[in-house]
Amino acid sequence: MANYSIKDLENFTGIKAHTIRIWEKRYNLVEPKRTCTNIRYYDDEDLKKLLNVSILNRHGYKISNIANFTENSINEKIINLAQTQNDVESQIEGLVLAMIDLDENKFDKVFNTAIINFGFEETILKLIYPFFERIGILWQIGSINPAQEHFISNLIRQKLIMAIDGLVTKISNTSKTFLLFLPEGEHHELGLIFYHYLIKKHNHKVIYLGETVPIDALTEVSKSIQLDCLVTSVTTPMPEASFEEFVSNLKKHFIDSHVYFTGLQVQNFRNEMLSGNLHLLKNVNEFKELLTSL
Repeated sequence: MANYSIKDLENFTGIKAHTIRIWEKRYNLVEPKRTCTNIRYYDDEDLKKLLNVSILNRHGYKISNIANFTENSINEKIINLAQTQNDVESQIEGLVLAMIDLDENKFDKVFNTAIINFGFEETILKLIYPFFERIGILWQIGSINPAQEHFISNLIRQKLIMAIDGLVTKISNTSKTFLLFLPEGEHHELGLIFYHYLIKKHNHKVIYLGETVPIDALTEVSKSIQLDCLVTSVTTPMPEASFEEFVSNLKKHFIDSHVYFTGLQVQNFRNEMLSGNLHLLKNVNEFKELLTSL
């Protein structure tokens, strides 16, 4: 079970910390616990309740009424809303609840409903990306139980791989060859897997090496295969000196290829590091535009 600060609850639910404190005092919606040093914290049950309250409140239920609902009544109303409402905010909250409960069936219901409404690619862009943005910072600071992180990440990974396998690529003389990899020590590959999907959908060749790949392995591939583009992502914090060395090695060994950098940490480094055949991708839409232009 994870422990959350009131700021964590605000990030998860969108309910301001000030409002949460008012609801605590006025309606006793949640009751914070205290550490041995008297620091307030909340648990998974508190987060789940506030997520459900947020959903009901956004759909017209008054807090004064919600406070009097039983747990079964709240769950019943949430189920009814899930069957009739398809707004993205509720779906994101549904994914958070599935993550907290380690509930694959709940995840599948939310994900499959989104695919019916948006299609696969738009589900990733409109639902999964905002979901990760909401909880990504909390992962980095350790507010989320690692088991929850691995659970939800692996479910999404499975969906992405199934979608890639389902694509039929029409390779032509104009098709480019992309090499996708993560640098040594980097394990966050979901974004890179989605890029794999987009590249294949645009009828280009993909060589996917995955996580924590040393430079020597990349150069070995380049000896036998002409690489038009390399794509990498840096999500885990990396010292600037290490990033500079990483960039320098890629520039040295792949002067005839375009190298694209993406990921949360890349956005923090100086743009002047990336020049010539090295390019910064600020977001997935930039990458989609690149693929369309090739």
